[in-house]
Amino acid sequence: MTASGRRAGHRWIPSVQGMRRHDLTTAAVTLIGVPVGMALTGGTINTTMTATLAVWLAIFAFFLRRWPLTVLILSVASVAAMRGADLIGAGWAWPATAAFVAMALWGRLRAASIVAAAILLYGLQWDAFVDVDHGVAWAVAHVGAEALWIAAALAAATAYRNNLRWRTELTARLTADEHEREQAARRRRAEERVEIARDLHDVVSHTLAVVGVHLNVAIDAFDDDRAEAREALRLAQDVRNRAMLDLRALVEVLRDGARTDQPAGELSGLERLADQVRGAGLEVSVTEDGDRRDVPAPVATALYRVVQEALTNTVRHAGASRVDVRLHYRPTEVEVSVADDGRGGSPDGDGHGIPGMRERVAALRGDLALVSEGGFTVRATIPLP
Repeated sequence: MTASGRRAGHRWIPSVQGMRRHDLTTAAVTLIGVPVGMALTGGTINTTMTATLAVWLAIFAFFLRRWPLTVLILSVASVAAMRGADLIGAGWAWPATAAFVAMALWGRLRAASIVAAAILLYGLQWDAFVDVDHGVAWAVAHVGAEALWIAAALAAATAYRNNLRWRTELTARLTADEHEREQAARRRRAEERVEIARDLHDVVSHTLAVVGVHLNVAIDAFDDDRAEAREALRLAQDVRNRAMLDLRALVEVLRDGARTDQPAGELSGLERLADQVRGAGLEVSVTEDGDRRDVPAPVATALYRVVQEALTNTVRHAGASRVDVRLHYRPTEVEVSVADDGRGGSPDGDGHGIPGMRERVAALRGDLALVSEGGFTVRATIPLP
């Protein structure tokens, strides 16, 4: 029998397809087992009657799947009728063993037990008080043996059914766990793609902004000061080379399908960012208060990207002459602020830069504040785990 099953109300039922494969076997076992059992227990009074009982019980076995309780009652009634008519000399319940087992397999153990108890009590009274050839002791011994047989058959069938149900539920639980793991893996991949998209935006946006400023300087100084134009182009080339390294690292992540533990931007690279912006003509100061060695990689990456995006916005939109970057490392959190003296702007911002900063900081349970008073300030606070 297969381990698959189906639910009917609150009752677990074995696979119908599996049971059909055993209909013929059940009928054959009944057809052979009843005469053999009668012979062993001395119940064969008339061979024709014993064979007739075996044939009828075998025929009933073909309908066990559809009407198990009806078949059980008909089976025990047939046995009791033939026993009462002295057509067979042994058995009250055991000839209907197949019907009892089917009831247990269908999860109707209580009904099977009630029928068994009823027919065995009837048989005990008959053998003890109606059949004058046997006494109470003989009746108790023989009916007790039948009771043990039926109990063993019901117990074995119930154990088999429970084993099948356990295997079915275990398979379903493993399938559900596997599905949940697949869903979690998809969510992780989606989150990684969003993070990579943010990194790409930050790198490209910052690079284009700084390179654009240097190219404008080179164009303006080309005719009057070739040395200044050459220096501006060199700085633009340096920014471009660094951006290519960052983009190559992101492409490697996409190719390998997994993020690394190292952040895309280390806090040690803040001075390099500042140098790039200084090359664009702004005065930049970077101040760090505290020890940054205990800052984990995800927090370091988020801080780096916040500073990068804020500096990019300053170069592009602020019209500022000075920008101050301050980091405060505390035991429970890190705060970074990027403040310029430009013309300010909308706290909501345009494009994907500010929403990207908000998402990065929020993903680490931090807060991002944007202030547009006497310039523009980006302030982020991220708790440390």
